[in-house]
Amino acid sequence: MSLVGAPAPDFELPDQHGSAVRLSSLRGRPVVLAFFPFAFTDVCTGELAAIRDSLIPAVGDTAHVVAVSCDSMFALRVFADGAGLDFPLLSDFWPHGAVAAAYGVLDHDRGCAVRGTFVVDAGGTVRWDVVNSLPDARDVDDYRRVLGSLGAA
Repeated sequence: MSLVGAPAPDFELPDQHGSAVRLSSLRGRPVVLAFFPFAFTDVCTGELAAIRDSLIPAVGDTAHVVAVSCDSMFALRVFADGAGLDFPLLSDFWPHGAVAAAYGVLDHDRGCAVRGTFVVDAGGTVRWDVVNSLPDARDVDDYRRVLGSLGAA
């Protein structure tokens, strides 16, 4: 089920430092919202490093980039510190996976988000989404292309 054209479900989650991040407070710039299954796994670490190394420098301050998993805030802090990830990693730990479920990317059997990415425009509407299965990494060039069409890359 695609959310393209719909208002992005709003949420507030803690980042890896315990600071609350509300999606609606990020309006004014596009938002890349990347759900990932588990911290400390090879594919997730590689994807998030690609976001850090390739996407964030390309968009600068023209867009917000946040990643979301069902891991605890504490696990995300250790993961971010170890992997050198300095952008917000949001914890959808409790109620477990509620935000992932709202976006249609919660794998209920595994208790984790699948690899879903949503680009939300500056006004809060989902403009693009992609959902990959757990073992399939996403391509950050796709994010740049979509953000470019919104004037953010």
